[in-house]
Amino acid sequence: MPTRVKRPSILVKLGITASLLAFQGYLGYHVVTGTFGIESQREMLEEIKVLEARRAALETEIESYEHRIALFDPRRLDPDILTERARALLGLVHPDDIIIVPDDQS
Repeated sequence: MPTRVKRPSILVKLGITASLLAFQGYLGYHVVTGTFGIESQREMLEEIKVLEARRAALETEIESYEHRIALFDPRRLDPDILTERARALLGLVHPDDIIIVPDDQS
């Protein structure tokens, strides 16, 4: 008795091929436009540059504050800083000082 092998239909092969191509298209689309895709990577790199510039500005500001704090060290207290802070807190001025009042509208 001969054995007959049933061949799959051409429609099944075409259906599998079409579904695999559609899946590859789906993956390709998300490689380009997904959350971590090529377009998003450019945006992330630009944001990294902005944040690094901001970090550098903040580090400069921190160094400025550290320098001002170091001037208040009791072992080497700067008299200019001491008089500046005392005059600012007490609202005192010398007769020969020039006072500049900032305009609130600008």
